[in-house]
Amino acid sequence: MFLRQIVFAACGFALLGGCAASQQARDVETSGFLGEDYTLLREGEENEALLTYRNPTADWRAYDKIQLNPVTIWGDDQSAFKDAPEAERKLLADDLFTAVYKELSKDYQMVTEPGPGVMSIQVALTDAQASNPTLDTVSSVLPAGMAVSGATDLITGKPSFVGEARAEVKVTDAASGELLGAAVDRRVGGKSLSGSMDSWDDAHQAFQYWAEQFRYRLCTERGDTDCRPPEA
Repeated sequence: MFLRQIVFAACGFALLGGCAASQQARDVETSGFLGEDYTLLREGEENEALLTYRNPTADWRAYDKIQLNPVTIWGDDQSAFKDAPEAERKLLADDLFTAVYKELSKDYQMVTEPGPGVMSIQVALTDAQASNPTLDTVSSVLPAGMAVSGATDLITGKPSFVGEARAEVKVTDAASGELLGAAVDRRVGGKSLSGSMDSWDDAHQAFQYWAEQFRYRLCTERGDTDCRPPEA
């Protein structure tokens, strides 16, 4: 009976509060993946990555093809992600690649070789942390848990017990190597009950958001008028 009350309460909070599947963190650490390009980054504004760069002379409409390179895994030896089993890390990298590929293929021809009109995209997964599914669910619905989670959120920007993901991306002209754009972002679990029994669900939700956001940003850079931002 008590468990049923918890489930009903959780659904009520989700409906009334509109808990997001993931949310942007307040800060992010860099990994070294972007090298000297970090000097070009600025702090992102609303609906942008935490750190971002856009080449002011880039002609985004000149590109109709994308070469999406395999997602690589970067991170220092202190990262919790390094302790995850290799199979899980590979699965996460593949999942991020698939999410980005599916979204961008809706607007671009996906190719495997550089050439005219081709953007080369490199994505690095620099950190990922699994959530504690049981604690994640309980802290979403019990008053005491909500209080603790809220306090942690105010200090760190990350609710208690949820997972997170951090990634960096570099976009270049595939033929010339000219840097077109770069970004660094970090997202944390948004306390949604959807998929909450999967400890990596918060990371997967972040991947999907990034993929949709990437497509949206390219759409706006092209100057299209039917661009739809992702739901946070």
